[in-house]
Amino acid sequence: MVGTASAMSKAYRPKDHYFRKAKKEGLRARSAFKIEEIARRFGVFRRGARVLDLGAAPGGFLQVIAQAVGPEGLVLGVDLVPIKPLPFSQVRTAVLDVLEEGSDAALDALEPGVFDVVISDMAPKTSGIKDTDEARSIRLAERALEIARARGRAGGAFICKLFMGRDFESFRALIREVYEEVKVVRPEATRGASQEVYLVGLRKRG
Repeated sequence: MVGTASAMSKAYRPKDHYFRKAKKEGLRARSAFKIEEIARRFGVFRRGARVLDLGAAPGGFLQVIAQAVGPEGLVLGVDLVPIKPLPFSQVRTAVLDVLEEGSDAALDALEPGVFDVVISDMAPKTSGIKDTDEARSIRLAERALEIARARGRAGGAFICKLFMGRDFESFRALIREVYEEVKVVRPEATRGASQEVYLVGLRKRG
């Protein structure tokens, strides 16, 4: 079906409400409102918490998390590209490919110990081929869960972006093996045409 111009424009509007709001509030990306909503709904952050943010560039999530955990907390953000420094003493960033061999040791060298919350906003470079993009998204999500399983604190949380696809239910089942409760969230700031959702694992099993 061919939609009208007004209907089709709702699918992707670069300068929409959240884009303008992010600019007004000094946030680096409209996606900051996604983690803000998840935090508000599930109370995943607390003052003094240690948080790992995978796929953290350009830093919108880091801005929100830094405010939530306060200066007594710690937020480590890693990505394939450098992240412009933020004016928060509790935020550290590094360039790291978590799919590379040796990335576990590199992550441990950056920050040993466990994290209260592990977040993955990692997304693959899209090819336009649905099955390929979904498979790449699942691989990143599975890697994030591996890290959360190894480095997440008992009782802590896991937040992971994922493209909806045929492997969605099997991945949700994997999270249920590690966390007592799993929520599926499509934040209000998500663009209309996007197939992404966030899975939130609560209360990591001991």
